[in-house]
Amino acid sequence: MNNVVRIIGIDPGLRRCGWGVIETEGNRLRFIGCGTVTPPVAGALADRLAFLFAELTLLLERFSPDEAAVEETFVNAGARSALLLGQARGVALMTPAARGVPVAEYAANLVKKSVVGAGHAEKGQVGLMVKTLLPAADFKGADAADALAIAICHAHHRVAAQRLRAMA
Repeated sequence: MNNVVRIIGIDPGLRRCGWGVIETEGNRLRFIGCGTVTPPVAGALADRLAFLFAELTLLLERFSPDEAAVEETFVNAGARSALLLGQARGVALMTPAARGVPVAEYAANLVKKSVVGAGHAEKGQVGLMVKTLLPAADFKGADAADALAIAICHAHHRVAAQRLRAMA
């Protein structure tokens, strides 16, 4: 008999941080919840990061995931934007890790390939496939859909990710 594993996927961002929670049992997927954390645009960077940390902490307490998955940074913007995104990503990685939740990281192309079948899929295609794989999913934006896609990717690759962590 397969164990049920609850996974939170996080699509990091300083303006919009998507999150999605699924359960996997064998090859079955079940939608649990999703949404977007939106730190205030105004204010000091430290305060915005603290807001992101507090909201992610509440989500971890609410959903009690067994594992977490975070998308690796892919940026075509300038150095400042990349640095800000990297700091938000650091919070997204650290928050579950600090609670003892194992965290895996996935490249955006692998997430898209795992869900859509093509590594350069458009956001609309990702959302459509997430809805196909998780018919009960009720996401209101691309950030939440992307976070669910990250969780789905982890559900497909989690055993290999565990082996890599064990070897490190």
